[in-house]
Amino acid sequence: MDTHQYYGAVDVDYMVSEKAESSGHMRSQPWMSFAKDVHFRLPAKQLMDRLHLEDKYQKLRPADFLQITENLQSEEFCAEERFAKTFLQKLLMLDYRVKCIKIGENIEQNNTQQRCHESPTRDAFNDIFGEAAESADEANTLQTIDLMDAQMAVFHCADSFLKQLMVTKLSQCQFALPLLVPNPFTQQIEFPLWTFRQIKKSWKTTDDKGQTQPVYRATTPMVAFFRFGSVSSSKSQLINSLINEKHDTFFHRNCPGSSRTRILMDGVVEIAWYCPSGEKTDKFPQCVAFCNLHGDAGVNEKQLDIITQMSSVNVVILPQLNKNNHGMTKIQSLYQASKPLICLLTENNSALTEMCQGKYRIGLRDRNQSTVFEELRKAINKGFSSLESSSLFKLEDVAKHLNITVDEKTDEDCKRGKDAAQQMMSLLKNKYLTEIKELFLPCQGKLWHQWCQKNKELHRPTLSELHKGENIEKNKSDKKLEMLKIREQQQTSGVSEFIQIIIQQLNSQDENEMVYFLKWLGILLDDFTTESVSALYRDYDEKWSAVLDLKKKHDKFQQMTAEQELERISEKLEAATFGLEHILREVGQIYESCSTVKNNKKNLKIDFRTLPGLAAKMMMSGFPLELMDGDAAHVPLIWVSAVLDELIQKLGDKRVFVLSVLGIQSSGKSTMLNAMFGLQFVVSAGRCTRGAFMQLVKVSEEMKMKKQLEFDYILVVDTEGLRALELAGKSTRKHDNELATFVVGLGNMTLINVFGENTAEMQDTLQIVVQAFLRMKKIKWIPSCIFVHQNVSDVTAGEKNMEGRRRLQEELDKMTKLAATLEDCNTEFFSDVIAFDVQNDVKYFSQLWEGSPPMAPPNPNYSRNIQELKDTILSNDSRASGITLSQFKMRINDLWNALLSENFVFSFKNTLEISVYRKLESKYINWTFSVRSAMLRIEDVFYNRIANGNIEIQDNDLLAEIKTTKDEVEKSMKSYFDEDKDKDILCQWRGRFVTQMKGLYDDLAKETKRKLNKAIEQKKARENLDKRRTQYENILFTRSKECAVSLKSKGGDERVVKNEFNTLWSKWVTEMTEDIPPLNDFDLWDDVTQVLSENHEPTFVYQRLNLQVFKQIVIRGVYDDYIILQRHQEQSDKTVSSQHNIHNAEHNDSVRQLIHNIVQETKKIMEKLPVRRHGYNVSYIQAITDCVQKSVQQHELENQKYKLKREFITDLCLYVCDTAIKTFTKLHKEFRETNDPRIYLEKQKAQYYSIFKNHWCGATNTTILIDFICSKLKPSILEAVYNKTAIDLAAQMRTDIRALRENRSNLEKHILKSLAEKEDFDQYMQYIHQPKDHFKQFIKTEVKKYFIEQSEMILNIFKGNLKQKDQIVSNAVHAVTVEVKNRRGDGYMWLSSFTKTLTNELKFTGESCVNLTEVKDLDFLKNHLSKTLNEMMIKLQNSFTSMNDIKMEKCRKTPDEILIDHFCQCCWIQCPFCKAICTNSMEDHSGDHSVPFHRSTGLNGRFYKGTSNLANCFCTTEVVSDNWFYAENSDEKIFWKEYRKGGPELVNWSITPDLSELPYWKWVLCRFQKDLERLYNRKFQEHGEIPDEWRRHTKEDAIGSLNKYI
Repeated sequence: MDTHQYYGAVDVDYMVSEKAESSGHMRSQPWMSFAKDVHFRLPAKQLMDRLHLEDKYQKLRPADFLQITENLQSEEFCAEERFAKTFLQKLLMLDYRVKCIKIGENIEQNNTQQRCHESPTRDAFNDIFGEAAESADEANTLQTIDLMDAQMAVFHCADSFLKQLMVTKLSQCQFALPLLVPNPFTQQIEFPLWTFRQIKKSWKTTDDKGQTQPVYRATTPMVAFFRFGSVSSSKSQLINSLINEKHDTFFHRNCPGSSRTRILMDGVVEIAWYCPSGEKTDKFPQCVAFCNLHGDAGVNEKQLDIITQMSSVNVVILPQLNKNNHGMTKIQSLYQASKPLICLLTENNSALTEMCQGKYRIGLRDRNQSTVFEELRKAINKGFSSLESSSLFKLEDVAKHLNITVDEKTDEDCKRGKDAAQQMMSLLKNKYLTEIKELFLPCQGKLWHQWCQKNKELHRPTLSELHKGENIEKNKSDKKLEMLKIREQQQTSGVSEFIQIIIQQLNSQDENEMVYFLKWLGILLDDFTTESVSALYRDYDEKWSAVLDLKKKHDKFQQMTAEQELERISEKLEAATFGLEHILREVGQIYESCSTVKNNKKNLKIDFRTLPGLAAKMMMSGFPLELMDGDAAHVPLIWVSAVLDELIQKLGDKRVFVLSVLGIQSSGKSTMLNAMFGLQFVVSAGRCTRGAFMQLVKVSEEMKMKKQLEFDYILVVDTEGLRALELAGKSTRKHDNELATFVVGLGNMTLINVFGENTAEMQDTLQIVVQAFLRMKKIKWIPSCIFVHQNVSDVTAGEKNMEGRRRLQEELDKMTKLAATLEDCNTEFFSDVIAFDVQNDVKYFSQLWEGSPPMAPPNPNYSRNIQELKDTILSNDSRASGITLSQFKMRINDLWNALLSENFVFSFKNTLEISVYRKLESKYINWTFSVRSAMLRIEDVFYNRIANGNIEIQDNDLLAEIKTTKDEVEKSMKSYFDEDKDKDILCQWRGRFVTQMKGLYDDLAKETKRKLNKAIEQKKARENLDKRRTQYENILFTRSKECAVSLKSKGGDERVVKNEFNTLWSKWVTEMTEDIPPLNDFDLWDDVTQVLSENHEPTFVYQRLNLQVFKQIVIRGVYDDYIILQRHQEQSDKTVSSQHNIHNAEHNDSVRQLIHNIVQETKKIMEKLPVRRHGYNVSYIQAITDCVQKSVQQHELENQKYKLKREFITDLCLYVCDTAIKTFTKLHKEFRETNDPRIYLEKQKAQYYSIFKNHWCGATNTTILIDFICSKLKPSILEAVYNKTAIDLAAQMRTDIRALRENRSNLEKHILKSLAEKEDFDQYMQYIHQPKDHFKQFIKTEVKKYFIEQSEMILNIFKGNLKQKDQIVSNAVHAVTVEVKNRRGDGYMWLSSFTKTLTNELKFTGESCVNLTEVKDLDFLKNHLSKTLNEMMIKLQNSFTSMNDIKMEKCRKTPDEILIDHFCQCCWIQCPFCKAICTNSMEDHSGDHSVPFHRSTGLNGRFYKGTSNLANCFCTTEVVSDNWFYAENSDEKIFWKEYRKGGPELVNWSITPDLSELPYWKWVLCRFQKDLERLYNRKFQEHGEIPDEWRRHTKEDAIGSLNKYI
């Protein structure tokens, strides 16, 4: 600014009357371009209309502008309707160029008056001086809205919270603030005291160390500036020269956006403070308030009276006035008053003159303005020197004046909120600040910190704890009981009146009242604590400096004493820090304790379950929620999860993009977030952020409609700084690592905030950050990051920035190598860890202040840098879909639980990913069921074709048939992977599941082809039999016809005819099969005993068979009576008798495994034996028993310590043969029914009796053909109906039976529920040791129960399928008749066409013994066949009146078999430790085996080697310990942490540490303790003693835990 001309500024005091000008009281000056009176003034309403603020009076809310919207920052010109948004966006971003906005369209071409004429001869004098030049303002700006009018229009339309936000941000930008504001509609003078409540000013005088005070409470001198009449000089620019000549604190006429017109600023009093820095260059030695009355003081007398009464010094700017001028009356009274008065005369050129004591005169005309400024400053300081304390200004005192409206007094919500906050504060009176938290917030103090410590110990057991009794589960249970007792103490502690009030206020239905209350409480608490906390900080700084000095002197004793004192001050500081976050933390702890104990506090007046809803309501109102307790360095998971649940309940499961920030303390993290999103995280140096806070920033509907962002909110996470000074001595690098890992893991993007360019300062931070990202990579999370270098001196120097980027890249790579060694991985470059572009992902920020605080405004380059960073973030965000709130909640839980353990990567369990995968599995189950069901239907079609003589099936036939289903499933899969809300997580499995589905198609096609080929082979193998059957049928037909005709001639009734037929039938069958040996049934048990008797005495075999002991061999716990120890073993056992049982106990596991292996192997042998094709043969029994014998022999060779008795071999052979007999019996029956002609002929008897009877009655060939067709169709229709009903019922059951609805995990949950309800120990043992068999049995039981409960529905399905098949046949009869008649065919053509039409639907060969050439009347055939078929189907329908009439065993595959195939085609690998089953739905899946919850290994008979003590431990607990186990059949010790080294069966198992084991298995262990001890012949004692805590779980708890965790 040119110091020789300050007059260009105007405080909207820019109208000079024509009268004053004409009277010669003013001389023409360069700054008088606004001297002419304005021809018109826009009314306030019209101004509001032009700014599109009509009907918005006091209705604009912060929420309307604290949203993610399009960037309006870079627009040079602002349209009138966009002003409010643009102004507030720039203001919230602390861009003081907000006062440079140009309102209106860009019409630069009109700024130059176009006067060009084509005439070549123009007169220069006339063009330049002769024409009455139209002023620029008249030409261009008469209709322009003044920027300050526009600001005040927004101010008037804002509600009280937005006004406060505006004023707070204006203050941060070092702008003057509205103090007294005339209401444009009522003309009432308003004092917006509320808007000043959050403003603080810091200053430092030469004689003290500085202070920070809220402006409403600061007591300072105040200088009042005003004018009378129209003056040429500007107060605003004059005051600016006194406050900060480099910054326009007060808006003036030369500022961009200034206009001649004024509407709302006339009569407004603005205030600003000058704050000294304690330097000699300070213009004033103390903090000074400056008030500026806009407009003529003579017109705005009310405002003038107020500011002159409260001022310390009055400064008036005067033109040349007449003595009788109205203004002189007021000036006379001020002149006679005791307060200093300074008169600035625009028409006088005199120097500073003291007219009398305290009264000064300074001329302005034609004077050097630097001299004027200095004289004015001296005069003001002289005025201060005579200042009395009564003349000091205090902002709150303005409210005492009459005839003004104070917002805090007129707003009822504000009053109620303040009253409630003051009521709370009254409870703190006469209390020591350091004791308040302990008195009023008991839940979050020692008790909460003790609980946190116990929780960490629970997850990180020390070596001494592990060896304390060596019962890790008991130690863990004891720890949990201690934690529960702490929760009980929290729950029983009283709820203070202090907390009762806040809960009552938060529960208020009025949101405004709640927000007022919270803001008032924060303000009052800040007032209450600031002085004491500041004093403690000063003490801390002094003591810290003393410690540093003592370190230099190497005085260890004094240094230790000083450090102890420093620690004591630090503890006081922590106790004295008391804010809103601590109160809400107490509410959270009340909730956590009550929810743990499951009981309300006695004096809590509301249900504790409503508390999270209150915090959620706060978040929705714009308040941050504490995510991590900074004092305890712990995440209150129960509370945070509950609040997020409530947030989901209120908002819906919205998608959020999580933006977190990380950096060292006081590096400007919170300031950056506040500027970027208009937030209000605490930023004062005295109270740095502790812990982590999260706040929601809404994405505007405009942005969502444009689809620029695919989420609803940005969730901003602000964190405490790394290397926090307050934590010195307590904080460790481990804490910083945890915080960094937590924050980086939470964020979709993390801002890494680095202060300055000093590489040495960055190293520690970078290593922590790199290590956090490395951990994310190892757990397959890929967040993004941006490095922000703050306080960089020259951000415009390209070469320097490139050099900085290069150094950062080198440093990151260096830190990556170092972090990789700590994380035990091989990574050399940071770009290997995370996708990072050093060109685009590194931002350089200018320093925050433009100049030196405290009077420096924010640097506009800083604001520009903020906007560029925001644009970059949003640009990256637009490519991301974020995560849902529920997913965010899971992420918090997963990260924190993993961080509690020593090894983050090993302990991490991605619950969200697991949840998404489980949903995908459920979908996969549905897709596979669709495909399997379709293939079953296709099988039916092809079986019908084969039965009907089509024995040619091409490889592509099946795939062609299933194509429709395949296309539908693939479409559904594509839609799911592309459109599901978790598509970003699902994408990692897409390829695998697509491949798996393709494999399923191929496998099903191959398996079906194999079955059909077998059917074709059987069809071909039966060709001779079929030929003979044809011969039989021809013979039977001929004989039936001849005998019937013969009998007809003899006469007789139907009874005689039937007897005669029966006699003849027996004779015919005997004649036709006399050369075919019968296929008899076998007594398979005789074969078994005979085969076993070849190696053992028959009496011994029969004895073992009769004892039936073999049936329990699989589920036995102890096999001691089967074991013979070797001699050397027995001899050593004589020395220690107890060792005998111990050694036997160690052998039991290997015997049990041997049995399991043999059972599986024999099942495979049975599946390969061709019983269905060739019938049963005794050699099959021999093959099975040989397998048992050889396996046992091999086992004994590998285990030299013992031998197995012959009882074992015999019992095991009997067991596997028992299973085989059931299978062989069923298959041999099918073989007989297919291949035995006697059985076949017996089935044909009824049909041929019908033929016999028809001939006897003299029926025509057509009638006989009809009967023949019906007799063939009836069994075929029934077979098709049974098969279709089985498929339909299987699908229906998957919908109706809850256990069968979803994936395998859901099925297992219901199995466990069923087991608990029955409390059958043997069933449990079958589930643990033979899970697949138990699953099958459970499905069969559920299906059987369904048949009983849904019998009527099943009957309707069956009859519906009957009706469907009836319709198909009827349609075929009609269609074939029409077709054959058109082709003029005969009966042969008709039957052939009829057979072909039904080929895919029914088994119907169309072979007839009737001479079809005689069948001519096809209409007769059609009508009578339709009638007969109808009668037959009615009889069939009527024959099924109840479920007893339906024989589901006639289905080719029963519903339970279909469901078993569907659910049991999955992974059955069991955990080698606890026998928990891998829950993967794919049989040969890639990746590790895993299970959500393991169980106590003692259930499986696992014990501590060298003892008879059963183990009580959980795998998930052991893997985090330093314990070890013994490898299978070995004395090698393997550390549990390295369990994968324990053998090939452990290599592919993922067992993650987890303390959330199911109470279910604890209950099972306690419920069946004696049964387990008896079964395994061991005890739960000593190391394996069952903790008392386990016995507290009831059966209801156990079943309830299944619903909660699975």
